[in-house]
Amino acid sequence: MENKNFKTCFPFVVSLLILIAVVSPLPAAAYTNHTVGAAAGWFFNADTATPAAKYSDWAATQTFNLGDYLIFKTSTNQSVIQTYNETTYKNCSIDYSEDDDTFSFTSGNSEFNQSLTIAIPLTINGTNYYFSDSDDGVQCQQGMAFEIDVKYGSGLPPSLNQPPPPAYVEPSPPLPDVTTPPPSTGFRTNLPWLVSVITLCGMVVL
Repeated sequence: MENKNFKTCFPFVVSLLILIAVVSPLPAAAYTNHTVGAAAGWFFNADTATPAAKYSDWAATQTFNLGDYLIFKTSTNQSVIQTYNETTYKNCSIDYSEDDDTFSFTSGNSEFNQSLTIAIPLTINGTNYYFSDSDDGVQCQQGMAFEIDVKYGSGLPPSLNQPPPPAYVEPSPPLPDVTTPPPSTGFRTNLPWLVSVITLCGMVVL
């Protein structure tokens, strides 16, 4: 004997499940922090003239998406350069880079051997390049450089997806000071004198 109640309720249950699936919030997008070089960090051995890790090999094991972060655990002996300019990357120098395609990340500390952690968000889809230009580019030339391909993933989170600041507008020059002269009181001041002259003239005529 067929269960009539089941047949009657089944379409309703299916519709309810579909509705729940539609209105339920999606899980929050997951973003990843990638520690560059893993445990080796971002370091260069000046005695052996070698980097602490093979950074290109490390990058090849990772999947990078918009909104992820690169974490550089390093020191003030190394620099961190981010560029979208392949020529700048291959030259291991920022000398001929453009203002809007290359960025240098530092702590502002000029002392050597000071621990430093730099977090760089991935905000541009496509190829991103990273290198250290310290020691006149020697660190980069010896392998302290890598490139990554940033996928779209879930897109940028709201915290990183901000509109660019408005273009700078040159302020207008200040207007010259304009001094308003006080109202003239000459006529009122001389009115008694004028009346006296008219009266005197009248007396003379008479």
